[in-house]
Amino acid sequence: MKELWPSVRVGCMQYKVKVDKKNDEMWTYLKKDIFKKTKDKIFDFGVNDIPNIRESRLAYKAFGKDPSRYRVSSEALIRRIGQGKGLYEVNTVVDVNNLISIESGFSVGSYDTANIGEELVVRIGRDGETYKGIGKEEINIEHLPVLADGKGAIGSSTSDSERAMITEDAKEVLTLIYSFSENRDLEKALEYGREYMEKYAGAQDMQCWIVK
Repeated sequence: MKELWPSVRVGCMQYKVKVDKKNDEMWTYLKKDIFKKTKDKIFDFGVNDIPNIRESRLAYKAFGKDPSRYRVSSEALIRRIGQGKGLYEVNTVVDVNNLISIESGFSVGSYDTANIGEELVVRIGRDGETYKGIGKEEINIEHLPVLADGKGAIGSSTSDSERAMITEDAKEVLTLIYSFSENRDLEKALEYGREYMEKYAGAQDMQCWIVK
């Protein structure tokens, strides 16, 4: 992956949490502030050229994946906002996960640590590799950036698997921010991502770091 796209990095947040259905304060902030800022970005850049989405699309092409057919998750979320469709309400962790993604332009994934292995790697999906997506059938993840443990792929910067999805039973979560950009936006996203998770999802005992 580094050979094909040297600037790839992953921001990591690991924390204890009690997952709830919804945080009304977060949704008010999202609808009043973030939706407007997002629509302004779409007007200024067009979706494909929004900072950090643009670099993600170029990375996908370098890995051998069509970014228009398999969109980075941040792009898919931002397109929904631009189309006036809004966002799905899932739970407090997933909703904040999506807030970070929309604001940063980076794909963000959250995983229940009880359902993943101790050793994790971010790599390119192998030929013919698939998994059961959240609310979807089998997803073709070959040539996508994927997160994997010893049992196989868990998630990707396009769509995550059911195996480590966040439910209200989750007690400890690993949230990853997938960056394909050379700028300092990843460091910024970790800062406000931590603030959002603590404020809106009740995250505690958080540790943050970047894998380069």
